[in-house]
Amino acid sequence: MTDDGTKKIAELVKDAGIAMFTTVDADHRLVSRPMGLQEVEFDGDLWFFADDRSDTVAEVSANPSVNVSFSTRGSWVSVTGDCEVVRDRDRAEQLWSSSVEAWFPDGPTTPGVVLLKVHAHAAQYWDVPGAKVVQLFSLVKAKVTGQRFEGGESGTVELD
Repeated sequence: MTDDGTKKIAELVKDAGIAMFTTVDADHRLVSRPMGLQEVEFDGDLWFFADDRSDTVAEVSANPSVNVSFSTRGSWVSVTGDCEVVRDRDRAEQLWSSSVEAWFPDGPTTPGVVLLKVHAHAAQYWDVPGAKVVQLFSLVKAKVTGQRFEGGESGTVELD
């Protein structure tokens, strides 16, 4: 895992509270749902809370390959990796936040609460810095001049 690449992905996902978490179901179809990302410094792993009885947990238990995507102000990140179900009450308490209580009102000791830990393999990112007005101006300029829109940076970061 490259430090610069990890730092770039960490920078792009730090403000993302919600991610689209994609799994493969029993019929081999992709299924996406929004999930709250836990506020942890990105080091190649992503953490989520889940209910042990959920389809999400059943799907990652059967097939750990997942994709997690983020969209924030002018940036998009798509992370591929393998997910494991973690049953660790101490880690759940470390990661606990008030926003998780909406789903698990009894705190980290709520029956069935588990963690999903995504071990990221790679991330594809697109970053368009600047305000929406700057982005819009760049798009209009490209259209008027007939030149290709060069409004940002994109790349792939290998994380494992």
